[in-house]
Amino acid sequence: MIRATASGYRRAVDGLAGRQLESIGEVVRVAGAAGLGVWLRGGWAMDFHLGAVTRPHVDVDWYCWRADADRLAALLLGRGWRVDPRMPVDVQRDLVGPDGVEVSFAYLARDGAGRVTVGAGPWAGTPLPAGMLDGPPGRIGALTAPVISVAAQIEVKEMFPVWMPDRPRRPKDAEDLARLRAGRG
Repeated sequence: MIRATASGYRRAVDGLAGRQLESIGEVVRVAGAAGLGVWLRGGWAMDFHLGAVTRPHVDVDWYCWRADADRLAALLLGRGWRVDPRMPVDVQRDLVGPDGVEVSFAYLARDGAGRVTVGAGPWAGTPLPAGMLDGPPGRIGALTAPVISVAAQIEVKEMFPVWMPDRPRRPKDAEDLARLRAGRG
């Protein structure tokens, strides 16, 4: 198991995980300076909630407001990031950092009642878990990042195979659910 300690993520984690942590820091800095909201989702959201890198990650998954996605992408592209063309931009924004780290920004929107909803794709307009964006930021070492709430992480991981039957729950999803429930405190 890879662990990042309070002494700093750069010394504690190397390789892909270290580069992913650095990309998370860059996205947080760039979005924050521009006043744009971003929230980690998926495995990195779990790790930031738990305060340690618990497993290898293929990429870094984020949420951002659909209305801000083009501006956020332009800011990152101006810093040497490039477009990853594998996912249609009308579904989500995928980028690759200068160090090869893959990131995806799933879009958020609000409905007429002010609820946070899926911002694009076949599920556009579907309400997401209440309070999803209201949790405290997560931390690994000295790095903090906005994360979706633990309750939302659990609900999304539980419901994913229901929402997308062609993608059954993977062993890592079951392990993540156990970690989230145990660390919920």
